[in-house]
Amino acid sequence: MYTTHYTMIDPQNGNLAFRIFPFEDASSFEPIQRLSYFSLILIQEGSAHLTADFNEYQIDAPALLAFSPYQPFMLQSSAPIKGWVINFHAAFFCIFKHHEEISSNGLLFNNIYQPPYLQLSPQDVLHFEMLIEQMIVETQKPELAQYELLISYLKIVLIKAARLKLDQQPALKEENGNTKEPFVLQKLKDAIEAHHRSKHSASDYAALLNISPKALAKITKAYFHKTLTDLISERIIIEAKRELYLTSKPVKEIAYELGFEDEFYFSRFFKKNAEISPQYYRDTVGFAAGERV
Repeated sequence: MYTTHYTMIDPQNGNLAFRIFPFEDASSFEPIQRLSYFSLILIQEGSAHLTADFNEYQIDAPALLAFSPYQPFMLQSSAPIKGWVINFHAAFFCIFKHHEEISSNGLLFNNIYQPPYLQLSPQDVLHFEMLIEQMIVETQKPELAQYELLISYLKIVLIKAARLKLDQQPALKEENGNTKEPFVLQKLKDAIEAHHRSKHSASDYAALLNISPKALAKITKAYFHKTLTDLISERIIIEAKRELYLTSKPVKEIAYELGFEDEFYFSRFFKKNAEISPQYYRDTVGFAAGERV
């Protein structure tokens, strides 16, 4: 079946800037995807198995999925699944640069504590469908302020999705009633946010929270389905990507600011966790694109 792609290309480098396309099966999302741009996937009908950051989820429509550049994900389904994909590059719209304006970074994207999707109501789906229709119309009209209008529609999509994600967070925090774990986990998240540049080991955070490393590891794995080391590493990588994304600092300087005395060790650490080198990330996603937005 022929699928129409509504696409805009960056005239400066010939790379993808913005794209919308429909899907009616999961073939577009196999094998594991590691794309150099942001992806929003609106699932209108059907169910699928999601692999993201090596965690497994069951996705039932309606739902909206959000993935950052080079974040690994795959959707699989043996039955029909229907929806829309929105891809956009940092050169088209920079999440890190506009995070205060749209509050999506840390909610939709680069959220190391929660699954990369949110459930929708039928009314939410209608709202997103309307915005997608408007964006499709604009991609077909290379007229005055086309770029600005597409950015405006994309911002509305991201703001709406971020609000929905925020509304769904309290239920996630309270799902285990009055146990002490949610308080410990919030303290852990605060500690990682405050100290990820200087403290890189699980034992550092156990000491900060005055809890045994074994007990903290058990709680972290139960709630986030990740090890504490994974959480710390992911937070460091997010900060490294932000610096590579938005600044022209040498990799050596970024490494030092993130608590790595050896630039080459930092590069190996980055490649192990992001599966690409810091320089390649900068070349394909980074500041040269971000500064044009």
